Amino acid sequence: MPKKKSGPKGKKITLKQAKNSIKITFDGKRRLDLSKMGIAALPKCLLKLCDVEELDLSRNLIRKVPDWIQRFQNLRWLDLHSNQIEKLPESIGQLQGLLHLNVSNNKITAKGIPLELNQLKNLRLLNLGLNTIDMLPTTLGALKELKEVGLFDNQLTSLPTSIIKLPKLKKLNTRRNPIPPTQEELHETEKDTIQRVEALYLVDQKDLCQPCLSKCQEERNKLNKLKNCGPSTLKKPIFTNLVTPNSTAKETQAEWR
Repeated sequence: MPKKKSGPKGKKITLKQAKNSIKITFDGKRRLDLSKMGIAALPKCLLKLCDVEELDLSRNLIRKVPDWIQRFQNLRWLDLHSNQIEKLPESIGQLQGLLHLNVSNNKITAKGIPLELNQLKNLRLLNLGLNTIDMLPTTLGALKELKEVGLFDNQLTSLPTSIIKLPKLKKLNTRRNPIPPTQEELHETEKDTIQRVEALYLVDQKDLCQPCLSKCQEERNKLNKLKNCGPSTLKKPIFTNLVTPNSTAKETQAEWR
């Protein structure tokens, strides 16, 4: 039988190395910083340091987050971005004090998001960007303290209403997903296009070569078309059966009344 392919072995981290990797944050919290260490699997010796408040395991080769991550009960900040994680463990829901969870730039799918994630009632920031998620569980709407949610660069075609209506949500990044844009987003895109095209005309015409001059003229024509194509809602209403003896009809129906 052919040998089963295995992932990268990665670098082994000793308890001594881990202790030497503890840093103190500006607000006096202890951060275990094991980022960019070439780690493929978390060693159990880290359990001897499970009282740290912050854990940075970003930019490694980690494929699986062990169930014993729940032992880190003091964690308020967990960074796992830029690894090879396909699924989060159900036990992650036991980290009740967690405020910040970053698992962006991994290989997480919709099935890799456990329902137990909705138990992180104190979570303020959740970053799921740069994964392969095509659907989000509606139960994430239970995270009422969320202020920022990163969903960029996934495969989402829609968002649960429960997430959009989170009471404290200030920032929701869904860029580069196949989600149909809203009318407001289309309008903003049109405005941005006009501004960028206008920015092209900051050079005197005499300083341009003929090919560049022709290109600028083409862009100017596009700009004029955009400006002349206003939305239909801006057209003045026509009241065909309106009788206006001894007066002039107003331009808007509200004023007429």
